[in-house]
Amino acid sequence: MTEVRQESWKDHSRLFLAAGVMILSPFQYGIDFGMIGGLQAMPGFLKIYGYQCPTSKCPGGWNIQTERQQLISSLMTLGAFISAGFAGVAANKLGRKACLWIACLVCTVANIIMMTTTHIGALYVGRLVIGLANGYFMTFSQLYIQESSTAKYRGLFLTGFQFFTSLGTLIGTIVDWATANRPDKSSYLIPLGLIYVVPFFISIGMWFIPESPRWLILQGRYAEGRDALEWLRPQGYDFEAEAAEIQAAIDKEKESSSGIGPLDMIKNPTDRRRTVLAVCAVTLQAASGAMFIIAYKAYFFKMAKVSDPFAMTNVLSTIGIIAILANSLIIIKFGRRRVLLMSGLIICGILQLIVAVVYDKKPGTKTTGTVIVALSCLYMFSYNGMIATYAWLAGGELPTQRLRSYTFGLAAAVGFAGAWLTTFTAPYFINPAALNWGPRYGYIWFPSCVIGALWVFFYLPEVKNRTLEEIDEMFEARLPARKFASYKCVGVINNLNAEARRSIEEEKEVQVFRSEKVAAETTISKE
Repeated sequence: MTEVRQESWKDHSRLFLAAGVMILSPFQYGIDFGMIGGLQAMPGFLKIYGYQCPTSKCPGGWNIQTERQQLISSLMTLGAFISAGFAGVAANKLGRKACLWIACLVCTVANIIMMTTTHIGALYVGRLVIGLANGYFMTFSQLYIQESSTAKYRGLFLTGFQFFTSLGTLIGTIVDWATANRPDKSSYLIPLGLIYVVPFFISIGMWFIPESPRWLILQGRYAEGRDALEWLRPQGYDFEAEAAEIQAAIDKEKESSSGIGPLDMIKNPTDRRRTVLAVCAVTLQAASGAMFIIAYKAYFFKMAKVSDPFAMTNVLSTIGIIAILANSLIIIKFGRRRVLLMSGLIICGILQLIVAVVYDKKPGTKTTGTVIVALSCLYMFSYNGMIATYAWLAGGELPTQRLRSYTFGLAAAVGFAGAWLTTFTAPYFINPAALNWGPRYGYIWFPSCVIGALWVFFYLPEVKNRTLEEIDEMFEARLPARKFASYKCVGVINNLNAEARRSIEEEKEVQVFRSEKVAAETTISKE
């Protein structure tokens, strides 16, 4: 195989730079997701979009209609579902970087709408449009990371991806906390202003990094893909061999498959299996029940009569970041997707059950509030450390390269649909004007976590430290999930006969010659 040298992370400085630009995308998503729940507990926001309520029923004297609460939070997720679902079409034509530039532009337009209106309808439009941008941010940044990184660092980068999601959430909640007591519109306009910052830096940063090498090679632009690999890999790395292996894997897929399109995800039994696995892996995030805590934590704590709910949301977000940092220390050496996902789901399910039981027995007391905060911190530590990172990681590793943008786009879309369903229905359960369950909502998520853990045990394969081409080889061998970890790969090129190898080399030479010829003709025409 191509990865035989043992380089340090310093040797991969340019790869880390490219990944660093990409993981600003989840930072933007995290800011939005963490911020919006806090806005719905601010008097300055509720004076415009909510209504006055007796303090005996609504702590703080203000509340918001259940329907508005649902739509403000869930329309963003609905927008992300729509854009992620159609990501495959745009990805094949435009590439990863171009789609992210589009996301930056759409995000800016959405924020202008939200900051300049006091009409609930326009706010809904802004939330939907920013969701379209967030769907692209989360989908294409992960595709770029999956396709550009080495097998050794792929898990670490996806940990960084989740770290920046949580860091963005923390920044959003801290700014909410700092502005919550302002009596006017500035209480929520200041947090919204943060949304302009991240797209600006993403737009600038992408000028300095190459396009995804695997996408370039898939498009028949072998020379550009090889050059991108040369830029991303350390000096002395055999990027030529890696490029050849990527090309061989793509050629083999094209020979055994019918085409590249949405329906091809389910035509071939192997592709169908990989599609189902990717979709289910990403959906584990929603199955854990974390989305309602992340989206409504300030409101949730307020209704549970926790003292200083905004400060407690900051504590919760900080705990999540600590979990991700701890995870980054073990992901390269351990990083077992199956073990960590199963453990995380079981722990999160049990914690949700305990929270529900405690609140059911003694609702509204100071002791109960303290217990809920403590258990929620443990929950967030388990979710961020063992579920969030590995769900996205597994969902991005498992699709075939030929259909990766379609499959991962579908997986992200279904994941966003699960998040939307959670954020849309949660107000019915926790709002005093509706069912008023509050923390009893945990009764629903305990069985959901158990089902998720069982699915991981029986169906999710272990692909730690495997290149994307090795993963292709194992799926083509139709291995059961339990045999992936111990399987010895021989490599795509090694499986080819001499004639097929010569064909690949000749095709490479022709593609390089054509690229160099076009470049030379372009230079002459300019002169």
